[in-house]
Amino acid sequence: MLRPLQGIFPPQDYPDLLVGLGEPDDAAVWRLDAERALVITTDFFTPVVDDPYDYGAIAAANALSDVYAMGGKPFLALNIAALPPDLPPEIGAEILRGGAEKAREAGVVLAGGHTVQDKEPKYGLVVLGFVHPQHILSKGGVQPGDALLITKPLGFGTVTTALKRDQADAQDVAEVVGWMKRLNKTASALAEAFDLRGGTDITGFSLLGHALEVAGHSAVGLRFYFDQIPFTRGAQRYAEEWIFPGGSLDNRSYYSHQVKFAPQIAEHNQMLLFDAQTSGGLLLAVPAAKTAGFLAQAALVEQPVWVVGEAVAGAGIEVVDFKPH
Repeated sequence: MLRPLQGIFPPQDYPDLLVGLGEPDDAAVWRLDAERALVITTDFFTPVVDDPYDYGAIAAANALSDVYAMGGKPFLALNIAALPPDLPPEIGAEILRGGAEKAREAGVVLAGGHTVQDKEPKYGLVVLGFVHPQHILSKGGVQPGDALLITKPLGFGTVTTALKRDQADAQDVAEVVGWMKRLNKTASALAEAFDLRGGTDITGFSLLGHALEVAGHSAVGLRFYFDQIPFTRGAQRYAEEWIFPGGSLDNRSYYSHQVKFAPQIAEHNQMLLFDAQTSGGLLLAVPAAKTAGFLAQAALVEQPVWVVGEAVAGAGIEVVDFKPH
């Protein structure tokens, strides 16, 4: 679909576009001067939960995450909404209120936007942020020996799909909604404080899909320890029942040839690593010399974080069952 666009915007004609026309990343970055670059992103999607306020807040947190994933600080946003003409006004208002209050929590002003009519609700944001041009967090900044850390558990896709099928436990849904509404603001600030250069956020392409982008752009291999990867309550139960969104199956189909699993890892557990996430956490590469300090500071600021693997020389991804001792 994008092939006809090739050659319309030659990267050499836009030297201030630091990220956007080359290898894909989480947001576009435009250099303003030696100290500031503008981070620009947009994201929107159909409802993943039933409550309209939660849906708006999750969609906003998800859109804001792309700026955090570049090491940036968001400051301005615009609404993007498509709402059915027969949708009760109070439901549309709650979607927008959820997004607005999440933006305010992030320290972002939500300055209007645009709406159209559509058969199915869709909501999200355009987000602008700032980052220092020399301190961008990118998918190409990982080195062999770096520890791989994630800042939210996995399992959002399988639980929300169970919800859509009326098979989800209310406590499971509540936990996942809480994680999806959580901003990646503190995790991104930690990455900035420790001058990390490699990372991304974990969203629709799954942990393994986004990790493969990192591996490819950084020219490294990645090794994950399955026993160290956190999952939400109930995620493995729904996975055993093979309750996954279509995007998770697409991820496995597209990425699995680049992933080697230990034979002891069951198929449903493999699928959890391909599970499409909404408003997931950050995947960060932390140099070995900084890992202990990073974990200590994360504990002080109450930022959940799990060490789930390491970067190695090579290519692709290996998933082993246990972390070696």
